[in-house]
Amino acid sequence: MEEESGEDSGKDDVRDGYVPSERRLQRERHKRARARRATAIAALSTLVTGVVLYLVVVNAPGWPRTKETFFDGQYAREAFPKVLEGLWLNVQLLLVCGVLVLVLGMLIAIARTLPGPVFFPLRVLAAAYTDFFRGLPLIINLMIVVFGVPALRLQGVTVDPVLLGGAALTLTYSAYVAEVFRAGIESVHPSQRAAARSLGLTHRQALRYVVLPQAVRRQVPPLLNDLVSLQKDTGLVSIGGAVDAVRAADIIAQRSLNYTPYIVAGLVFVALTIPMTRFTDWVTARMDRQRAQGGSL
Repeated sequence: MEEESGEDSGKDDVRDGYVPSERRLQRERHKRARARRATAIAALSTLVTGVVLYLVVVNAPGWPRTKETFFDGQYAREAFPKVLEGLWLNVQLLLVCGVLVLVLGMLIAIARTLPGPVFFPLRVLAAAYTDFFRGLPLIINLMIVVFGVPALRLQGVTVDPVLLGGAALTLTYSAYVAEVFRAGIESVHPSQRAAARSLGLTHRQALRYVVLPQAVRRQVPPLLNDLVSLQKDTGLVSIGGAVDAVRAADIIAQRSLNYTPYIVAGLVFVALTIPMTRFTDWVTARMDRQRAQGGSL
């Protein structure tokens, strides 16, 4: 019985006075062998797939012309510093718009979940906002704001394409983030709010100290995914003339009639996005483990 209990436990084998059974040792060796075999098969299949794709691409009839037009080393070296210089604008937009999106999205989500008939107009306005900006394509929103606002000639209103583009990004992404927050708020069981009210907390205090902390923790992965999307879409501000990474690449491409700068800009955005994506995956996996173990969300 002691031997069987030692086999079924998930604890370390090295314990005081404990000697793992031969059956358990065989099972561990079998698991390690399977893991090595799976790794080898995955590596081999990846290598074969890569070789096949390479052969298909380089043997295509138009590959020489495509290589010259999209993968020219000279234009890549010329575009890289300019693209990096423009990327700083994209990073600034991500940081500023990300904060504004989180704040505005939270306010809209709270407005949509306010109880009572007195708040009905506010709930309707919040719902109309999210429906409109989630349905409106971002590129059209950018064009309306970037080109439409200056056309109004409003006194004291900026015509800077960077600020107007950031405003358009904030309007669109706030609608998406508001729905994420609202889903988190509504996922908190009503008993949590009732228990807070029974302890003497007001509705505002219950929302602040009980509901929102749980809602935000539960929605961290989708919020991070929205920020990853926002980071990529900051490149769309170039349609208004802002010189970001995309616009810097476009200037060189238009002058040289070579599209390699676009490839450089795309790779730079990918390099910036991958760490954020992997961080999102790590947070999601960590929260899944906590949930599976019965930990706090």
